[in-house]
Amino acid sequence: MIKSVTTQLEEELNELRLKLEEANETIEAIRTGQVDALIVQNEDGHQLYTLKNADKTYRVFIEKMNEGAITLNREGIIVYSNSSFARALKFPLEKVVGYSFSDFVAEESEEEFRNLLSTSWQHDCKAELCLNNAYKEPIPFLLSLNTLELDEGLSMSVILTDLTTQKESQKQLALKNAQLEEAQQITLAFNNQLEKTVEERTKELFLSREHFKMLSDNISQMTWTSLPNGEVNFYNKRWYDYTGLNFQQTKDWGWEAVVHPDDLQNTLNKYLHSIKTGKTFEVENRYKRADGAYRWHLNRASVLKSDNGDVLFWVGTATDIEDQKRAMEKKDEFIGIASHELKTPLTSLKGYLQLIGSYKKESVPVKVKHFVSKADEAIGKLQNLVNDLLDVSKIQQGKLQFSRSALDVSNVVHACVDSAIHIYHSHNITCNVGTDLFITGNFERLEQVVMNFINNSVKYSPVNKDIFIEAKKTSEYVQVSVTDKGIGLTENQKELIFERFYRVDDKNYSASGLGMGLYISSEIIKAHHGTIGVESKFNQGSTFYFRLPFPKS
Repeated sequence: MIKSVTTQLEEELNELRLKLEEANETIEAIRTGQVDALIVQNEDGHQLYTLKNADKTYRVFIEKMNEGAITLNREGIIVYSNSSFARALKFPLEKVVGYSFSDFVAEESEEEFRNLLSTSWQHDCKAELCLNNAYKEPIPFLLSLNTLELDEGLSMSVILTDLTTQKESQKQLALKNAQLEEAQQITLAFNNQLEKTVEERTKELFLSREHFKMLSDNISQMTWTSLPNGEVNFYNKRWYDYTGLNFQQTKDWGWEAVVHPDDLQNTLNKYLHSIKTGKTFEVENRYKRADGAYRWHLNRASVLKSDNGDVLFWVGTATDIEDQKRAMEKKDEFIGIASHELKTPLTSLKGYLQLIGSYKKESVPVKVKHFVSKADEAIGKLQNLVNDLLDVSKIQQGKLQFSRSALDVSNVVHACVDSAIHIYHSHNITCNVGTDLFITGNFERLEQVVMNFINNSVKYSPVNKDIFIEAKKTSEYVQVSVTDKGIGLTENQKELIFERFYRVDDKNYSASGLGMGLYISSEIIKAHHGTIGVESKFNQGSTFYFRLPFPKS
């Protein structure tokens, strides 16, 4: 019994599947124009609908058009639909053809549709209605209804245009018009307020300008402002009193005539670099006084930017440092003399200590030997300081001279690494040194630079004691670098680290020294026509490096 019922259900299922396939084939044949007639069964029996009078090209055109196109019989049944209509409602075509058109009409448009349908059989008409798609979402359409006289009787042709985009555009346009009207009212009110504000600000600006002018005219420095491109557009009274010139003579780039010829190129280079990068401008140069005398000045300029980062103008000062320069020269002279005077007794003292340490005739107490060793170590440090002072003195006098010859930088680095490993037992010093690193230079002076890098890395790496030394060559230069994982440098410290007597000031860490090692190293590298620099991140470590050019062939 169960088997018989199952068999019956399978037969009915197969019959339904065949009918569905036949219906789909029929719809596809109608859509593509492969048939000219079809029979539809209704309450009155079978009724023949023919398409034999329709031109195939016309049917293809209807099928391809963007608008929906359907044909209704007298009962409002959809006997034809193109794909565009079904696609607009998100229904498959077989769920449209054969169904009553009223099934798709949205509830709010039902009464209007009934009136429209009864009228359309009398004459052509148009109307806007909402149809529900497969998700019960109402979609606005413009319906154009026209009667068609077919062989099987009078039918209704309906062209449906989706108004969704148009309605949304109208909605947005209305919204924009409302917003525009509101903006006009706001603009009018703002304009009135702006006029009042401009009047007030103009008065404030005048007072502010006069205040600035009064302040700038009564300070001891020469003051100036310049446009973003570097052209000077203001000087204070101090400038005119000092130079004896007027604004027309020194505006824009006229100030160049006041700078000492030996200082002009360096001043221009740094000034143009600051304009290009937005970084603070600072340089020392000599300005010619009205009586023809030149005096040293320290120039500093900072940029004023808008909220979005655009340069508005530069504000600069020139401070007379002639007296400080003279005092510094006397200081350098004293350092040179004192260093020379100290070197001789230090050498003698070191010799005497060595004699005491090597004395063999009588037994020297162990404690005395310990004191002699400590004294010898202290004198060694003192000699290094004296040598640094002598180097600084020579640099200031332009007398830092040394011989140069062909040498392999790898030999310099290996010698420094060997010494460092011997001196600094507590640090892990490793290296990676390339080959054929030939340049023209002075072995002892380059060794001095590398050892200074290593000494600094050891000094400022109290926790992580890994130090890495590298020497390599590129297509343009030989580079030597020393990397540590120490306390690192801030951005401000990186800008000052190679200046004379500058020492890193860290409240959590202090180190001995006069702050001359890197200054001397930079001068040695400059004398080798090379460059020196540092890459560092605060609390992450530093890499000090120098680059030396290959010998000219």
